[in-house]
Amino acid sequence: MKELIHKWHSYLNMPKYDLDWHENDIKDELEELKEAKGLIHKWSEVSDVVYTYTRANWSGHNKLVFPLKKTHFYIGLIYMIPKYTLRWKFFRKIGKSFDKNLKINEVRNPKKIEKLERIANKYNLDVDLFKDKVQKLSKKWVFLK
Repeated sequence: MKELIHKWHSYLNMPKYDLDWHENDIKDELEELKEAKGLIHKWSEVSDVVYTYTRANWSGHNKLVFPLKKTHFYIGLIYMIPKYTLRWKFFRKIGKSFDKNLKINEVRNPKKIEKLERIANKYNLDVDLFKDKVQKLSKKWVFLK
């Protein structure tokens, strides 16, 4: 299972960070999980914890301990793969709408405007045009919360 998860992370090709970054990200995700209301929202937040934990492992930080019950890992994994793959594919499609060779590797929530501005700036894209394209494609795209 670990090998498949690592292959998936390699496919997404997100940046690898140091251990402190991943530990802080896991803390942030655990806080969001505590605040989550409703089954789907909680499931989504568990998937975020699983994503951050597996990404840290993929980045070479194997000494981290998963902070939730083992069953939560598998429950979160089921939601994590489609949630993040759909977001990644969405941003790849947006990138290609600017330039067929532009590969945007992002898994951020496209509904969070401040994150869209950072993404546009990171890839040297016109912020307003980027946000407009995201808004238009979002109406036709399937996302998991």
